[in-house]
Formats: sequence, C-alpha cells, structure tokens
Amino acid sequence: MKQRCERDKEARHVAIIMDGNGRWATRRGLPRTAGHRAGADAVRRVVEAAPGLGIGTLTLYAFSSDNWQRPAGEVSALMRLFVRYLRAETARCVADGVSVSVIGRRDRLADTVRAAIEACEAATARGRQLNLRLAIDYSGRATILAAAAATKPGEGVEEFDRRVRGLAPDGGEVPPLDLLIRTGGEQRLSDFLLWECAYAELWFTRVLWPDFGAAHLGDAVTDYRNRERRFGRVLEQAV
Repeated sequence: MKQRCERDKEARHVAIIMDGNGRWATRRGLPRTAGHRAGADAVRRVVEAAPGLGIGTLTLYAFSSDNWQRPAGEVSALMRLFVRYLRAETARCVADGVSVSVIGRRDRLADTVRAAIEACEAATARGRQLNLRLAIDYSGRATILAAAAATKPGEGVEEFDRRVRGLAPDGGEVPPLDLLIRTGGEQRLSDFLLWECAYAELWFTRVLWPDFGAAHLGDAVTDYRNRERRFGRVLEQAV
C-alpha cells in the first residue's frame, strides 16, 4: 500500500484543456486568431517544462469534434496553425527527445493537415523524454462509443479500458491519467478524456492559456503531489 501511494504522488500523465485563447485576444482588441497563435507559444513552454516536473506523457486538447461548429474562418486558421506548428516544432522535438502523436479522427482533416501529422509522428517516434499527445478532432464520448461497439459480452472494466486506450495511434501505451488541468476559469471536462478522467485529479485556474507557463504547470503538479489519492480505498491509518 505504501509503495502504491508513493507512486501516486508522481504526475506521470498530465492532460490540459487549453482554454482562453479567444478571450485573451478579445481583451487586447485582437482577432481571435491572434490568441491561438499566442497559445502555440504556451504549448512550447509547457512541453519544455514537463520533463523536469516528472511528466512523461502530456496530452493537450487542441481541437474538439464540436469545434467544427466555430466560424469557418477560425477553423481554417486553426488548421493552418496546426500545420505550421507541427512543421516548425518537429526538429526541436527530435532534439529534445519528444515523441508526438495525434489522437482523434483524421478522416475529416485536410490532406495537408494529415500529411503534417504523419510526418511529425514518423520523425519524432524515437523520442523518450516526453510523449506529447495532441487531441485534434477528438471526442471522449465518441471514443467510448467506438470501444463499446467492439466490446464482447462478459468483458470487464480492464478489458474495456484496454479497448479505449487501444484506439489511440500509440496503441494505448501510456500510463493512466493522473492530473487534468483546465485554464481559462471554466470548470468542466468538455468531452475530453471522459473515460480516462475516472480517477484523475482535477486542477482549474483562471489563467488564460496564452498566459500559462512553466510556473503554473509547476503549481499544478505541486498541488497534485500534496493530494491524497485513495482510489476508493480507506487508508490504513483511518481504519
């Protein structure tokens, strides 16, 4: 029991809902696309800081399946930003030992976006310092439905968990989600990693994503380490 609790103090897998790009831009009298560009800089900061905080897997919510409902101009700008980011950051990721993978649907993405994803994944596949997972056209509910459709009668929670994780292109070879961070002041999951969040710790901040940096990530991880994770158990000293 003691050994399990000590391991639980490490936030090995952290996920972030990167919220607040549009509001950040609006408050400065800038178009929303400027906020998304500033948000890309925040991604670079947290990716650089994550390994030093003991984070081995970082999953970022970049574009939800519901985001297709946004104005066409904003969606197009986001897709162009994804392509530029993947192309520009590939060499840096290779040098820093960061492997990049994208979870979510790909059939609705433009050929240029899919090509950029595949090229970045192939080039960074050997990275071992950090596994960076970008959720693009992602839906937690759709993921659960897909896993349920393939489930056989009599399968339990562990088998279903493997099916959910196995839907990712990395084959689900990631540790369970430890900590979910949401920026921007909202306190909801927004269809992100719904199954994986079953026992994840949640950390919310009013800081808008473009202003989020290494210090904020460190605060979240420190708070996580000070929490008591029981997973439905009763600690021995409390019995």
